[in-house]
Amino acid sequence: MNPHSPAPPATAITGRAETPIAFVKAIVQAYTQRGMDPLPALTEAQIAPKNLQQPDARITALQMEWLSATAMRGLDDEALGWFSRRLPWGSYGMLVRASLTAPTLGVALARWCRHHGLLTDDIHLQITIEDGVAQLQLHEYRALGTLQEFAVVSVLRNALGVACWLTDSRIPLLQTTLRFAPPHHADSYRVLFDGPTQFNAPVHSLHFDAGYLSLPVRRDEAALQRMLQRALLLTVRPYRRDRLLVEKVRQTLAEHPEHSRNADDLAAWLNLSARTLHRQLKEEGASLQQLKDAVRRDLATDLLLRTQRPIKQIAAEVGFQNEKSFMRAFKGWTGQTPEEFRLAKTP
Repeated sequence: MNPHSPAPPATAITGRAETPIAFVKAIVQAYTQRGMDPLPALTEAQIAPKNLQQPDARITALQMEWLSATAMRGLDDEALGWFSRRLPWGSYGMLVRASLTAPTLGVALARWCRHHGLLTDDIHLQITIEDGVAQLQLHEYRALGTLQEFAVVSVLRNALGVACWLTDSRIPLLQTTLRFAPPHHADSYRVLFDGPTQFNAPVHSLHFDAGYLSLPVRRDEAALQRMLQRALLLTVRPYRRDRLLVEKVRQTLAEHPEHSRNADDLAAWLNLSARTLHRQLKEEGASLQQLKDAVRRDLATDLLLRTQRPIKQIAAEVGFQNEKSFMRAFKGWTGQTPEEFRLAKTP
């Protein structure tokens, strides 16, 4: 959330109008609190002031990006008035940079939460894990008042956007929980967060599969510089790629071979259709056959090195119908026959 893009051009508005006008009113309130006129910012974003009086009014994601970018520059506050002290230009970019060198998303998000506390102590972010589900929790240490909804939604969506960007992966939400009551525009939450949203909950949080925390961080400084040109897109960009799927398929093939006989069985085990499984693997640059071969190869090499079992027995355990087809496949994987591989690795 550190947009460095120039002022939005006077261009036609595209996209569906799904962002509630309440968020626009929250930005207007930030201007009012500073004794500043919000009209120029509204004009740049092509938002008619009269719409502020219509509770059901909506704007597009592009208009929200324009308005937020203009307001952050004008207010010199990337928090847009949420907190007791402003977050000067570059604050959120600094958080991303501090997380960039983390080996995994789990480490990156832990750094993000810790360093966010250096920017403001009005809220506290933390990552928890229970029963395979990760929670990104937001705790309020100071009442956020009428800006509560906009602040909480923005911080959570920004953190999720950064997590997706760092891993270059879609991270589907299992659930979103929010402490406040359902707002007038509660129907907008189906767009703001995927998965079910629970209001009047004990804590603000995003729930997702903890497996994503093990994904490697895939970005570098050059990618960060490009991202900061339009960082607000992190909160609205719909990632299609799901990096965790390859790991889940690999794990299932290794640990549950009974569900791996064919694509239909494997897809059902993963709660996907076979078509979706193949499509998402293709988006990842992988295929089911490649992953099967990789798992078979790893298991075969482990058995060859760790045991003295006959080749025929290893072939059957790895999933080949006969020794000859196993030997042919193994030589294709390693350039050696199983016997040659075993002898070469034996001290």
